[in-house]
This record gives sequence, structure tokens and C-alpha cells, in this order.
Amino acid sequence: MSPDDRAFEIYDLRGLKCPLPALKTEKRLAELAPGTVLGVATSDPLAVIDIPHLCSERGHRLIVTERTEEGHRFVIERG
Repeated sequence: MSPDDRAFEIYDLRGLKCPLPALKTEKRLAELAPGTVLGVATSDPLAVIDIPHLCSERGHRLIVTERTEEGHRFVIERG
């Protein structure tokens, strides 16, 4: 089973403005075991820059980035 097929928690950060979505995502990922998959929902337009940067800097794998009606959704595998 690939990480893309696993069930995962959706961390709802809609309504928060930069830099809170990235900071809260970083904190939540730090609480998870390596290999755990986390979905993140945001409405902040800057999250499309901040979340991929966070993943790159911290060694997490960004599996999905997609636009939604309310903002963006990210699926991240903790590194």
C-alpha cells in the first residue's frame, strides 16, 4: 500500500493567515511518527508557497497539492 492510498487525518487550518498554517503544520508533523501521512486544508493563499517550503526544509514528502473551493489541500508524509 502506498502512502497515497492510506487513510489520513485532515488538519483543518482554514481561516488562519500566514504564517500560522505553516507553523501549525510544522508543529503537528513534529508530533507524528515518521511515515505518517497528514492532510492539511488551508484558505491562506500564501500556503502554496509556505507548505511546500516547509516540506522541503524539514525533509517531509509533499504527496499532493491541490486547489479547492476554499483554498488548498496538501497531503504530506512526515519524514
